[in-house]
Amino acid sequence: MKKICSVVGARPQFIKLAVVSRELRKKYREVIIHTGQHYDYNMSDVFFKEMDIPVPDRNLGISGGTHGQMTGQMLIKLEEVFLEERPDLVLLFGDTNSTMAASLAAVKLHIPICHVEAGNRFGTLESPEEVNRIVTDHTASLDLACTESSLEFLEREGLGEKSYLVGDPMYDAFLYYSRRLTGDETCEILDFSGNKVTLPREYYYMTCHRQENTDTDEKLDGIFSAMESLDAPTVYPVHPRNHDRAERLCSERKYKNIILTEPVGYKASIALVNGAKKIVTDSGGVQREAFFAGKQCVTVLDFVVWPETMKGGCNRLAKPERDDILEKLASEPVFDETYRPFGDGRSAEKIVERIDCFLAARG
Repeated sequence: MKKICSVVGARPQFIKLAVVSRELRKKYREVIIHTGQHYDYNMSDVFFKEMDIPVPDRNLGISGGTHGQMTGQMLIKLEEVFLEERPDLVLLFGDTNSTMAASLAAVKLHIPICHVEAGNRFGTLESPEEVNRIVTDHTASLDLACTESSLEFLEREGLGEKSYLVGDPMYDAFLYYSRRLTGDETCEILDFSGNKVTLPREYYYMTCHRQENTDTDEKLDGIFSAMESLDAPTVYPVHPRNHDRAERLCSERKYKNIILTEPVGYKASIALVNGAKKIVTDSGGVQREAFFAGKQCVTVLDFVVWPETMKGGCNRLAKPERDDILEKLASEPVFDETYRPFGDGRSAEKIVERIDCFLAARG
């Protein structure tokens, strides 16, 4: 049985791994390598537990530091693991430092790489994720795109011969786990004091973690000011690195309409998405989940991550400023139920089919 090393390190990758691993293990011996990039229980372990993902075979425990420090440490450790495991293929997801480090380690050892969620482009190298994705796409032997627009980017960069459209495993996961929600998923959400949060009948859902939105009081407060003025409370699970600033600003400004919580697991998050009035985020994953759920979304970024979600004003960009966010939230989106740009919910099967064809051709 051929061996595949799946490398993950962050929340969005765990979600994709959950659905792909289920299909992959029907035919291959999978070795899961967790770099440790997301190490907090609520950002990592809870996903493996609640999504029934096999426990990682290796956990490198690498987190923190600058982009260069983190990537360099991962590169060294991943090379060691690949030399020990000698996989037939390395499977990578998305655009994190873990993804790029694994691609560099594998390509230098002449190990084929399959990159899931290939071809997405922001249009700016100021985004570290853009750098990670471009490097991985160009070093990969097999680029698997979620959408037509991503496939077009790959073709423009001369990567068309090794690129294929398979759909989005995030959509697979959203459909699979949404059907299995029991209604109890949000009962264990905790505030910063460790107390259980009682959700209001109506609420907005917000996620905000990117450095460009959280590195100064002015930017984060611009977002908070918008949410504070809405007609229902906002539920905001806070990334660990943003914990202190968020708590201090809410205390200093005496905001009463923002419910700060500890990070939540995947099932709680999609339950919050499905139950929210509207969503404000800077996450590439959450804006897609909002689209899957038919919920209006405002993305606090200055570049488009997933153009497919923008159709009909379903997702709109905003600056980290009160008036701009409120203006975009006040617009009326038009959802087209026949528009399915992220596939048919069978992307995990198609990913494994492409891996089958690739490895069979190699003999």
